[in-house]
Amino acid sequence: MTLLARAGLLLAATVTAILATAAPALAHGADAPNGTDYRVTVTDAGRPDLRVRIIEAGARLELTNTGDTPVEVIGYSGEPYLRIGPDGVHENSRSPATYLNRTIVGDTALPAEADPAAEPRWRRVDGGTTARWHDQRALWRETTPPAQVRAAPEREHRVRDWVIPLRDADGPLEIRGTLDWVPPPDAYTWWVVTVVGALAVGALGVLPATSGPGRRALVALGGLLVVGGAAAIALALGRTLDAGAQGLGGVLAGLLTGPVWTLLTGLGAIAAGARAMTGGHTSTDGGGAASASRSHADFLVALAGVCLALFAGVTNIAGFARAVLPVPWPPTIARVLVVLVLVAGAGALAAALLRLHAAARHAAGATAATR
Repeated sequence: MTLLARAGLLLAATVTAILATAAPALAHGADAPNGTDYRVTVTDAGRPDLRVRIIEAGARLELTNTGDTPVEVIGYSGEPYLRIGPDGVHENSRSPATYLNRTIVGDTALPAEADPAAEPRWRRVDGGTTARWHDQRALWRETTPPAQVRAAPEREHRVRDWVIPLRDADGPLEIRGTLDWVPPPDAYTWWVVTVVGALAVGALGVLPATSGPGRRALVALGGLLVVGGAAAIALALGRTLDAGAQGLGGVLAGLLTGPVWTLLTGLGAIAAGARAMTGGHTSTDGGGAASASRSHADFLVALAGVCLALFAGVTNIAGFARAVLPVPWPPTIARVLVVLVLVAGAGALAAALLRLHAAARHAAGATAATR
């Protein structure tokens, strides 16, 4: 068995092991938003051994029970909905909330067995002590903002205080929190910075590819791709952490089952950037061989640039116009990362296309001169 085959089998085995051992509760929500203008905050978790977090830009709640006794989450009609404890996470298949909370808009059709007045029928859905779910009581579900927001959209507003009832062996408990409107950023400013940056990077393509400045430009484009690829990986990692992934195994599983295209695009951009930086130092003594090497590097730069701009940049541009983003750090940092991705991707694409066009014209002229 060749070394390459062994490496492939090792990679496949590693990915399989990660996916097989990842808890289902670590999976990303299918309708996790790319951004929102509503900030959800937890102010009281109910009891000391309960840990409650807001994940996916406020789209879902995460409750971890570190205690020795289970706790029940109460549904919308006062019925038991979830039970989280040392024996795992159970959901009541007769609770309407079990089905309504599967989507962020709560539009799942209820089956015939859904009856809040019926005796609970518990079904074990996870072996851990953490549950994640959409809860309409903590969300703003209307298509239009509240009246106070429409009257003064430039200001932050408290939309409401929310309560999610719980119950344990000692009686009722509550998770308490707030829902606030946060004014969105000025998207125009971020787009201006992005366009100007991409044009500046694209201008590197007008330098003659065979000259010293042209070779250094290819090295610079490669370096920018490495930076843009790293920014894309950071965005993928941020989204995975915001989805609730914890520990190395959970983060790797989240990356492979969530923003995988952003991750792969970032890794590809780094590889292409490293190749371009090497190609930029190729000596011209080799004549046609050196020219072919530079053209190959330019093609890789163009390919990596368009993939980076589309799969890691365009997919995250909602952050330019949304106040709350699915990352665990300040939203401004996420916007800067998106700018780096778009500038590196679009700029490298434009510069590489100009260089390839110039190389094609030069080759055509050289062929005509020999005739």
